[in-house]
Amino acid sequence: MQNKAYKFRIYPNQEQSVLFAKTFGCVRFIYNQMLADKIKFYEETKQKLNNTPAQYKQEFEWLKEVDSLALANAQMNLQMAYNNFFRNKNIGFPKFKSKKRSKLSYTTNNINNGTAIRIIDGKLKLPKVGLVKVKLHRQIPTDHKIKSATISKNPSGKYYVSILVEYEFEQPNIKLNKDKSIGLDYSSSSFYVDNQGTRADYPKFYRKAQSKLAKEQRKLSIMKLRSKNYEKQKTKVAVLHEHITNQRKDWIHKLSKTLADEYDYVCIEDINLRNISQGLHLGKATNDNGFGMFKDFLKYKMFDRGKQLIQIDKWFPSSKMCSECGCVKDELPLSERVYKCVCGFVCDRDQNAAINIRNVGLLNIA
Repeated sequence: MQNKAYKFRIYPNQEQSVLFAKTFGCVRFIYNQMLADKIKFYEETKQKLNNTPAQYKQEFEWLKEVDSLALANAQMNLQMAYNNFFRNKNIGFPKFKSKKRSKLSYTTNNINNGTAIRIIDGKLKLPKVGLVKVKLHRQIPTDHKIKSATISKNPSGKYYVSILVEYEFEQPNIKLNKDKSIGLDYSSSSFYVDNQGTRADYPKFYRKAQSKLAKEQRKLSIMKLRSKNYEKQKTKVAVLHEHITNQRKDWIHKLSKTLADEYDYVCIEDINLRNISQGLHLGKATNDNGFGMFKDFLKYKMFDRGKQLIQIDKWFPSSKMCSECGCVKDELPLSERVYKCVCGFVCDRDQNAAINIRNVGLLNIA
């Protein structure tokens, strides 16, 4: 069995929007209240407290107004984070959810023999909410079983639903050809360079919108906090950020699909993007291009087609090694953009690394 998520924009009416707001608030409240009680109980007894949302409904009767499964999922998320901390202290202790900064979302499950969440005449049926207008830009296949739905509200004020489905999946058993392979070397300036020397040339959506974004943010900074004009301008800034995010995601989806359709093997370096973004003055470029998202998209697209994404070790000296003779340099400063080897081989630094990534990736194939 395979899981897949379909994301659609929804258009709730005024009454439904109020109910969504109540549910977001109740989910945040029950999470924080249960976490506070767990902390207090542990400090007093050194034992774990197994509390549930049902225990709070008598004291806080307004919790009964919202979907009980939304509260149950909040409990499950808290319990998972709480248990993970005790298993591994490096993960960090669960944090309280902030009304101002936390994401507005909740998850509900499909119960009652799969009738609690379903599509009816182009509308989405949700527990407690009823039928909500939805923009179905693609149909969910009839053999896909709906498991759950996550409703969220973006800072721009738009509502979305992510519908998780389960379906039977058998990975295509195709004969893969090593000649249809490519090696990709990460590049902060152009996204990646492949073993043929071709650059992806990422459009740099954030940098293009930076001046307009800065102008709108300056307007926001001089407005009275939480006034009507402040909230309007805040939404305007959020819409700009969302537009940049959508542009980036659309470009990455199309690029990863092209690679997955064209190649049987894609070899890529398993680099630490967080470390790169924190050093070498490359933070803005690294955070803008979404290379981590690209790897995730490429991974599932290759899998769905029965092909392979091969990630090589991040410590492999792909840049320092000569792809012609295998000689490894002791030092290779970033300013040296052309690779020159003692054997006489001369090549673009990034292309040489991509060739090495492809070669070592193909060696790992069974």
